[in-house]
Amino acid sequence: MITMTIKIHRFLRVRHMSWVDIPLWLLGMVMVLVWAAPFVWMVSTSLKPPDQVMTRHIEWLPRTVVLDNYLKVFEQPVARWMLNSLIVAVVATALGVMLGAMAGYALARLNFPGRGVLFGVLLASLMIPTEMSIVPLYIAFLKIGLTNNYLAIILPSIASVFSVYIFRQFFMGLPQELEEAATIDGASRFGIFWRIAFPLAQAPTIAATILLFTTNWNAYLWPLLIVFDEEMKTLPVGMAQFAPVIGAHTQIQGFGPGMAGVTLLSLPSLLIFILLQNYFIQGVTRAGIKG
Repeated sequence: MITMTIKIHRFLRVRHMSWVDIPLWLLGMVMVLVWAAPFVWMVSTSLKPPDQVMTRHIEWLPRTVVLDNYLKVFEQPVARWMLNSLIVAVVATALGVMLGAMAGYALARLNFPGRGVLFGVLLASLMIPTEMSIVPLYIAFLKIGLTNNYLAIILPSIASVFSVYIFRQFFMGLPQELEEAATIDGASRFGIFWRIAFPLAQAPTIAATILLFTTNWNAYLWPLLIVFDEEMKTLPVGMAQFAPVIGAHTQIQGFGPGMAGVTLLSLPSLLIFILLQNYFIQGVTRAGIKG
């Protein structure tokens, strides 16, 4: 017992924790396991043969690793769907970050009538469900004939209120002296933004990039409505319509390919978040400091 106590004390000292932090740490570990369990099960099922998918006992790891499920998925035009999703996600994310940075800078550093009201309206718009605006937006795109192309998919997603919020909160804390010095040197307002403010906003830029890329990569409802041709489908739409169960095949034989398709869909967003998670946390944390 004494040895165990010493080990725990060393563990806490190395991680700069106190005994009071132990319950919070344990709760965090439980939440991590709860979050990771479905993902582990998804990947594991995608690597199992059909006879090992439904078993009497839970098997978290496959006894036999096979790639047949992924081969079945790639019998569909998955590469084309991936390319479409990549183009849409990258372009929409880049435009969304840039517009969010410019709008956030304007709301934070420019004095114009109704600035506070405008920011309040933007925040209030977050309470409007997407489903309420999707129908009038769809009708408008049909009337102007903008359907079944990349522009039709990208345009509605480039205006992100959350991106504006993150940048606005960051620029609120930007030292005024930097702008004053640049103004004395003859820099224009846009020059100050482009050469000084935006390069300093690395943390909110990465945070907004992760959020927008994940949202655009996983977008389903709007691409489903606005795209009609098979070649223009994005990966979420294609995977949702992917039917691995055909004819007299049992439903069990479709679980593996279905999980393989979902794994392919989720990996890009997960990898980006893992690689940039520290910057994401910094950006979101800074957004909550300034009011």
